Amino acid sequence: MLKLNNISFKINDEGKNRVILDDVSYNFELGKNYVITGANGCGKSTLAKIIMGIIPATSGQVYLNDKDISNLDITERAKLGLAFAMQQPVRFKGVSAQNLLEYSCGGDLHTSSACEYLAKVGLCAREYLTRSLDNTLSGGELKRIEIASVLARKCAVNIFDEPEAGIDIWSFNSLVDIFKKSVSKNSLNIIISHQEKLFASADEIILIDEGKIALAGKPKDILPKLTAFRNCKKLEGV
Repeated sequence: MLKLNNISFKINDEGKNRVILDDVSYNFELGKNYVITGANGCGKSTLAKIIMGIIPATSGQVYLNDKDISNLDITERAKLGLAFAMQQPVRFKGVSAQNLLEYSCGGDLHTSSACEYLAKVGLCAREYLTRSLDNTLSGGELKRIEIASVLARKCAVNIFDEPEAGIDIWSFNSLVDIFKKSVSKNSLNIIISHQEKLFASADEIILIDEGKIALAGKPKDILPKLTAFRNCKKLEGV
């Protein structure tokens, strides 16, 4: 459904080429939750942005339903059914939570439906429906509203970049349930995260290390290897 073919990304760092992603290939299937993890700076958020079209890959292709979308921008990919929840959500002065949910679903959204989406992410609709997405909201509140807006779009590919950032413990625990319930036979979730609690919601875990896929597979197979991998890195001083 979503296929990455030999994705690489390089930047010029003070006159030297630095490899962020190195020949990453993977097939993502409908009906599954994927968690991509790895150390800070390993390239996982860069990969998410390349899938969404926020930044272009240096080389390689992204396929959606066997269609090469590598040269399409973020707007064109969004129209094809890709959604992205950023690590740091954007604030919109004068735009309410209900407005955002309406924009997300592409038209009029009944108030009761908007309330349901906010309730799914642990927010009281009566309190937040008309709230402006500005500095009066905390980072965690804004994050939850953004996740609700992604759910409202009902896209085929949903990408969440560190959805736990700024989220309180109660809401974080509910995130696992949200991701489990939101995926369907017509959609898939890609979650960028460090949090092992979110690994429980995954059908497959992908570990990126030094720009490459180091481990990938079902949690029961990957989690023991992940612990051993981390211990090995500590011994190496990484």
